[in-house]
Amino acid sequence: MEATELLHGGLNGLTEYLSLHVIACLVPALFIAGAISAFASQAAILKYFGPQTKKPIAYSVGSVSGAILAVCSCTVLPLFGGIYKRGAGLGPAIAFLFSGPAINILAIVYTANILGYELGIARAVGAISFAVCIGLIMAFIFRKEEVQKAQARAFALVEADPNGKKPWQYAIFFGTLIAILITAASKYWIPSGILGGVLGIILWRWFTGDEIKEWMKETLYFLKRILPWLLLGVFIAGILGTVIPPTAMATYMGGNTIFANFIASIGGALMYIATLTEVPIIKTFMDLGMGKGPALALLLAGPALSLPSMLAIRSIIGTKKMLVYVALVVAAATITGLIYGSIA
Repeated sequence: MEATELLHGGLNGLTEYLSLHVIACLVPALFIAGAISAFASQAAILKYFGPQTKKPIAYSVGSVSGAILAVCSCTVLPLFGGIYKRGAGLGPAIAFLFSGPAINILAIVYTANILGYELGIARAVGAISFAVCIGLIMAFIFRKEEVQKAQARAFALVEADPNGKKPWQYAIFFGTLIAILITAASKYWIPSGILGGVLGIILWRWFTGDEIKEWMKETLYFLKRILPWLLLGVFIAGILGTVIPPTAMATYMGGNTIFANFIASIGGALMYIATLTEVPIIKTFMDLGMGKGPALALLLAGPALSLPSMLAIRSIIGTKKMLVYVALVVAAATITGLIYGSIA
């Protein structure tokens, strides 16, 4: 394969990503991340996501709040970075990171309708279990760092709001931002525009110029930290899509062996799959001979990971934690796919 073909594949991937996702999903997510870092009460973050929070509360909030947003693996990254920078424990933050793209109610229903209710239920159960279990394992592996983080936060002043705003004002502000993200991601441009006007009024009435500057500063921080790695990853993923044709992937994932499920998990972890598009992609693979086990493995690993998201996660939590997270997702997806394929 010539270098020009590879370059063309990478550029095609970038073009598709920029046209479909950056404006509609990633830009609102970056502004939300900046707002979390600039305005979110550190006391509230530590209360519900902190290392010392009771596990049932922290992991329930982490998984449910991520699932409510129902965003793709790239869009959830700035939000994950925002709560992690603000003091969230690694485990609950990882549960949030996984749950956003994986526990997507609409995608699970879509999966059940297109691929069968058994696979839809298996995806829902597997995704919820993954969010909690992977978060718990990550917190256990890096428990020493988590203890140090908790001790450092214990000396921070987290209760007072220096801006003097009421909780309901912040609730309306963040609710408007999230509504803009959801409507923009759904391509509802008129409601997005109306909500943008509402946001302008909120900023004019409730926020000072210095506060808005701080918000833009934090947003720019996440933009510089995340976007270059995302774009590099999308370019490389586009090249891989040119090199590895779908028919070849379906051939390797035809049975229910450990190898087939592992390849499905690795393939899902490397590919960039936008939310909801994983269902028709896997339907095509199954029509070409993919087994039910590898299909579930791809459904679990694909939405939660991608090469672009791996690079961006590395920029937030470091190489070691990123590699452990990826390994856990791939291993869990492989084992779950193998078990499901043997009983389906």
